[in-house]
Amino acid sequence: MTRKSPLDDPQSAAFAWARYRRIMRFMFLLTVGLVAIAIALLYKFGAEEVSIHFYIAVALGIGFTMLLTSALMGLVFLSSGTGHDEAIEDPLRKDD
Repeated sequence: MTRKSPLDDPQSAAFAWARYRRIMRFMFLLTVGLVAIAIALLYKFGAEEVSIHFYIAVALGIGFTMLLTSALMGLVFLSSGTGHDEAIEDPLRKDD
């Protein structure tokens, strides 16, 4: 039988998800800042005949990559930090 996850408790889950949202807000602000810096550097040191589509593609590529990475890593931290990982039983584990 599976053990009860700490995320089943409403107070624990609310705290964990609030921390996840706080991490995501910070990463969103960091991503916006880094995209702005990247675009500024490309504009300053890049070629003169670059289309606006290049800047849009760079901004979207950096933005989506950073936000997706931070969302997935945030979920890993949420799962590990709350003890949810320890509540999972491994049926293939051999106890000696």
